[in-house]
Amino acid sequence: MGNNKLIIAPSPHVQSDRSTACIMRDVVIALLPALVVSTVVFGANVLFVTALSIFACVTFEYLIQRFIVRGTATIGNWSAIVTGVLLAFNLPATIPWWIVVIGAFVAIAIAKMSFGGLGKNPFNPALVGRVFLLIAYPVQMTSFPEVDGFDALSGATPLAAVKQGAGIDTVGVQELLLGNMPGSLGEVAALALLAGFIYLLWRKVITWHIPVTILVTMAAFAAIVAFCNGMTGDALWQYPLFHVLAGGALLGSIFMATDYATSPMTVKGGGVFAIGIGAITMCIRLWGAYPEGMSFAILIMNSVVPLLNKYIKPKRFGVK
Repeated sequence: MGNNKLIIAPSPHVQSDRSTACIMRDVVIALLPALVVSTVVFGANVLFVTALSIFACVTFEYLIQRFIVRGTATIGNWSAIVTGVLLAFNLPATIPWWIVVIGAFVAIAIAKMSFGGLGKNPFNPALVGRVFLLIAYPVQMTSFPEVDGFDALSGATPLAAVKQGAGIDTVGVQELLLGNMPGSLGEVAALALLAGFIYLLWRKVITWHIPVTILVTMAAFAAIVAFCNGMTGDALWQYPLFHVLAGGALLGSIFMATDYATSPMTVKGGGVFAIGIGAITMCIRLWGAYPEGMSFAILIMNSVVPLLNKYIKPKRFGVK
């Protein structure tokens, strides 16, 4: 055979001229509209939190590869930058700087590098960092700056306000779309996140299946609950729309549930994965202790992905 080499590798085999760095840069670009709106709503501290999160994630990944793994540095593939931005988007603008650094360490050192780095981590690193901080520092993670014009409950996010008894009519659709409300950096401006979604679809970085299935599941779940609770008229359609636009529904379904390493390889598997995320999110929101459940739902379904990949497979060519 001369110098020819036979390369054997497990499926799936994808041929593309797009590098990991190119894909990750597209994700960062898709997040920029939400970053701009968040900066307008919460102030310049948004940029500080985001920059610090990125710097900490990149630094931890470099140090671990340089002094522990002693392998080729991969900080140039932009994956640590994406983790840094997504982690920041799950934090309040007023979060102390040292908590941001701790979250970055958990995301990179524990959730990513301890499993071997990009593509080998079973859980979304940014969400692991976020959930750790939420459990370890609940006061700081749920202390949001007040926003002018939002009168539902002082300092409460729309989800928290509704969970505490405020009616959904106190939170207008316009506020949810434009982002003039308390919350984490990425829990505002539904229109900005949807713009990022369209960009990712256009660039073919993700497909619509997982995000749309999650949001449709949440809307259907909320509509059934609203109907069973006797809601009628405008409230019957406003309640599902509220849950789709509020909190981390859009951020999680578009930018985190679609993570290549932690989502199923097949469309059918992705459908089961997405339905699970939507249903778990609504169960936590409606009957759990936390007003938001997207992060927990994605991590729970991340753990199910190996089973989905094992049992939900496309038919082999030629098999009826």
